[in-house]
Amino acid sequence: MHHATVSTKGAHRWQQGHPWIYRSDVVARPDAPAGAVRVSDQRGKPLGVALWSPKSEISLRLLDRDPDATIDRAWWHGRLTRAVARRAELGSVANAYRLVHGEGDLLPSLVVDCYDRWLVVQLMSAGLERFRAEIVDALQDIMAPEGILARNDVSLRVKEGLGTDVELLAGAVPDEIEVEEHGVRYLAAPWKGQKTGAFLDQRENRALVGRIARGTALDCFSYHGSFALHLARGATAVTALDASAHALTRAEENFRRNGFTNGTFIEANAFEYLKARERERARFDTIVLDPPAFAKTRPALPGATRGYNEINLRAMRLLAPGGLLFTASCSFHMTKPLFLQMLESAAADSGRRIVLREIRGQPLDHPELLTVPETGYIKGALLEALD
Repeated sequence: MHHATVSTKGAHRWQQGHPWIYRSDVVARPDAPAGAVRVSDQRGKPLGVALWSPKSEISLRLLDRDPDATIDRAWWHGRLTRAVARRAELGSVANAYRLVHGEGDLLPSLVVDCYDRWLVVQLMSAGLERFRAEIVDALQDIMAPEGILARNDVSLRVKEGLGTDVELLAGAVPDEIEVEEHGVRYLAAPWKGQKTGAFLDQRENRALVGRIARGTALDCFSYHGSFALHLARGATAVTALDASAHALTRAEENFRRNGFTNGTFIEANAFEYLKARERERARFDTIVLDPPAFAKTRPALPGATRGYNEINLRAMRLLAPGGLLFTASCSFHMTKPLFLQMLESAAADSGRRIVLREIRGQPLDHPELLTVPETGYIKGALLEALD
């Protein structure tokens, strides 16, 4: 196995529990194509084995702290088995969940999502791509899926010098898969849908919303209606709002699939819609705000914070007394402290007395490693209007 030497700063990152070492901290680069390399510090002390990406800014990703580890089929089988075992309890509530959450499962740059009897994978680094065959072998052995699809159509791969295509790696994978979660059914689209086919990371927050939903409900940024479907179980009437007519067509189909008849589907800009409802002094008993990431980059954060603030403020003003608001942000740059600060400021501006009932994060299958902030991006809060 080839060898890399890293700076004191690079070695310190690993000691602090973050698996990435950047190009500028690689003192002696391995004279090798992408794959696994042994790593030591400048004093020659062995630090472990890492995935090596020659073209990437993130040059090394720690795989194993044992410098003598052999990264072979048995190694992948062992690490993947442990990741799958952590999810054992999820099979009783859903047939779709994340099996591997990259760095959060000590499997950097690897994502594996399970949709019923099929798997969708993303290989996000050149070093990982070198082990494609071993990973596919191990997954077939552990899960025995009917098919494995690679959704490698992600911009991250460009930085690794890799192609961005959608590719069938084993068996066959259908265009649509019926997902069942906490008693609600909807269609996922593994080949063409968002992310790997659906938003699995909000599953437990949708279940929470299903438990508390009542009265007149509103789901902003509804997309295919996954929150709206859970609202429909407890609310008398649900309005699903989205800027895309196509997305709402899918939401309507999902309502029919569950036999729900209490949905209204409105194509509109959420900001404009909330403003108009406020002018009419409309009231909702349950509201869900699950917007797309407003802050994709750090410089976008101030503008995004204003956006989050405004939309939360308007939703708070639309709550009936005793009404509940579930609000979320999936912007990585909007940290938990900033998210709560934004909610406090929106509550102050709303003129309403708002109770923080619960702070929500990511579910079991999206582990947020405390030393790797990149593994955590979802923040949620359940709020209640007292007056």
